[in-house]
Amino acid sequence: MIIARRFNGPDGSGNGGYVAGALAAHVDSDTVTVSLRRPPPLETHLRVSPADDRWLGAWLWDGDDLVAEALTGAIVVPPVPPAPREVAREAAEKFRAQESHPFPHCFVCGPEREAGDGMLLAPGRVDAETVASPWTPDGAVTPELVWAALDCPGGWSFDQNASMALLGTMTAQVLDLPETGEECLVMGRARSREGRKLHAATALYGAGGRLLGRSEQIWIEIDPNRVP
Repeated sequence: MIIARRFNGPDGSGNGGYVAGALAAHVDSDTVTVSLRRPPPLETHLRVSPADDRWLGAWLWDGDDLVAEALTGAIVVPPVPPAPREVAREAAEKFRAQESHPFPHCFVCGPEREAGDGMLLAPGRVDAETVASPWTPDGAVTPELVWAALDCPGGWSFDQNASMALLGTMTAQVLDLPETGEECLVMGRARSREGRKLHAATALYGAGGRLLGRSEQIWIEIDPNRVP
């Protein structure tokens, strides 16, 4: 597996949701839990191997270093319900108007990406615990792009401008893929905080409110000076 440079999160490493989705494709399950053990390197030949005999899953290696592991998973919380589309549009405008972004070139939510090169999600605040972003895919959508769309809104449900966090673990279920040009909606909700661990949930809806995917996540607060 090679993570192309355009699929970055922080400038020097892969977007967590995209990488998790690419590895999840190697697990024969509709719901997969991916744990990121170190920042996924870009433009590097990574090796995928089966997990050991105790687990049904796959591991991702950079040489002898374990980058991520994917195992069969389960989601226990209900999907984050969709916000009204006008509310989501207003929330997105608030997101775009903010003065700072910890990862402005992020493939999913980076405001300095261009249309056609990034997803340009804008998960703005709906209430104290919830964010929402419209998303209209401008090309064919693969399962790993659904994982990517489900990634960043979870982090933004906590204030990334107040305390920086990176995705640690993500359990996702992809139910369907949106069509090119379909008006979609991504939701994120902060569930709880446990020390440096931030627990979130996200959901992706297509036209007519059909659920396309959902996830549960654990984000890890980090020192901004140690961003990869």
